[in-house]
Amino acid sequence: MKDIKEKSKKSKHSIIQTKKVKEFKNIKEIIYASAEKYNEKIAFVIKHQEEKSKDYKYEKISYKKLLKDVNELGSSLYKMGLKGKRVAVIGKNRYEWVVAHLANLLGGIISIPLDKDLQYEELENSLIRSKADAIIFDEKLIEKIEKIKANQKTQLKEYICMSKKKEYKTIADLIIEGEKILDSGNREYLDAKINENEMNILLFTSGTTTKSKAVMLSQKNIASNIYAMQCVEDIRETDTNIAFLPFHHIFGSTCIIMMLASGVKNVFPDGLRYIKQNLNEYKVTIFVGVPILVEAIYKTIMKEIEKQRKTKLINRAIKISDFLLKFNIDIRRKLFKQIIDALGGKLRFVISGGAPADSKISKGFNSLGIKTVQGYGLTETSPVIAAEDDKHIKNGSVGIPMLNDIIEIVNQDENGIGEIRVKGPNVMLGYYEMQEETANVLKDGWFYTGDLGYFDKDGYLFITGRNKNMIVLKNGKKVFPEELETLINRIDLVQESMVFGLPNENDKNDVKISVKIVYDKEVAKEKYPEKNEDELYQIIWKQIKEINTTFPRYKHIQHMILSDEELIKTTTKKVKRQEEMKKILG
Repeated sequence: MKDIKEKSKKSKHSIIQTKKVKEFKNIKEIIYASAEKYNEKIAFVIKHQEEKSKDYKYEKISYKKLLKDVNELGSSLYKMGLKGKRVAVIGKNRYEWVVAHLANLLGGIISIPLDKDLQYEELENSLIRSKADAIIFDEKLIEKIEKIKANQKTQLKEYICMSKKKEYKTIADLIIEGEKILDSGNREYLDAKINENEMNILLFTSGTTTKSKAVMLSQKNIASNIYAMQCVEDIRETDTNIAFLPFHHIFGSTCIIMMLASGVKNVFPDGLRYIKQNLNEYKVTIFVGVPILVEAIYKTIMKEIEKQRKTKLINRAIKISDFLLKFNIDIRRKLFKQIIDALGGKLRFVISGGAPADSKISKGFNSLGIKTVQGYGLTETSPVIAAEDDKHIKNGSVGIPMLNDIIEIVNQDENGIGEIRVKGPNVMLGYYEMQEETANVLKDGWFYTGDLGYFDKDGYLFITGRNKNMIVLKNGKKVFPEELETLINRIDLVQESMVFGLPNENDKNDVKISVKIVYDKEVAKEKYPEKNEDELYQIIWKQIKEINTTFPRYKHIQHMILSDEELIKTTTKKVKRQEEMKKILG
């Protein structure tokens, strides 16, 4: 252990608490405190389409009503014999999902959030591995559920539908039953004691390898992370948040509870195609998303500016406003009012996380007057371990450690790049029924992330890539694919890319730095309508060669594959590199 410490480097400082926030031991305390503090304030807005018309009505759910629904559903779950059991929750982001997840947590029932996009075999396997006793599901998944029920390979005893479906109990039915249970004086669920140190959430990682891991999280893990984020991030009870991050993802489920802890109004998107419409419809002020989504919104703005031939004008305006900011004169939201109005007019805060983001996008949003910060974390850390905030923003970094986390860089190379390890109350209990894998990453209280990075002289954390993705050349030099991909993805014709080491036919002990590029068909059609795929290849290859000139020779891309087929990804949009490599090597 001694020699590791000698090779480690830790941040010079962690985030300093900037506002007074009460710290809670568990999620039950958080939800009860919010129901008392915010009471009749709106927690959720639910959009319903009117029957026989295209009109919509908007149902408003108060914080008081949310807790009432959670307690009534929870009381029914107890009566069904699910006290101390395991209940899976699967479906799109919706109010019923939140109520189901919270009903589990407030009663000490182990909650198992599952990805609605899992293939049937993966879903069945997840239910078997997690030993789920019941499942609460979205009606759109009925075919998979019926098949699972017929196969009888799981130990599921109860099937609960989120909306009306023949032959199934629904959340609405159970809430009505729960009201009667509580009216009769039965307080078993209400008085349930929470052990915040025990496993209460079993959450599968996104599975970029063949077998995803089931991460065991406690309520203390989640509550401590919510506290750390609330202490430093500018989230206000006057905010309206659009819940776009999938709730089965730890970033999504922790974020929605953080929003509820902060008294925020929450709305649900109609889908990626309608994001701009929804931002305007609900006058959204705060948006939390993965980089691919944040970048999509930014690119939409830039394309519109380009179409109106205002690129030079906007760039000049940004230079002026950036200069004035040095003297604490902020005219951004007035200067770029037209752009902000196109996003609903109220958007003020964007949080990007879940994967490395292009620093150019964050800088672009900030220059327009929409505060954008980046965070870093993993499912195993509940999730955030480092983040930017009002006082700590540095282009390209993921900020500095959260106030209750210690981060160190171990086994550093000559450039100070090494593996990131973390210690804190948000670190998982371990992987479920995977002792060897747990022992590989949890050592003496430290969680070894498998991510590579470094601290700069000011204590800001920079992520360079995944340890397993790193390409090691014959001469010992290291290449981080993510570093190159960030620049390649900025090429207008590039939709996405994957940098990899291709076995060198002339030297079996070495590899050639190569890239697979998926070109953007829309851009090709709009900008290069007369060009065929070979000509598009040459246009992109010329730009790749320009990127090469900005790097040392050993990092130069020597080979390129062009495709119009999307890269193979997990449901959380991470590229499955191993599967792509199998496809490439054929």
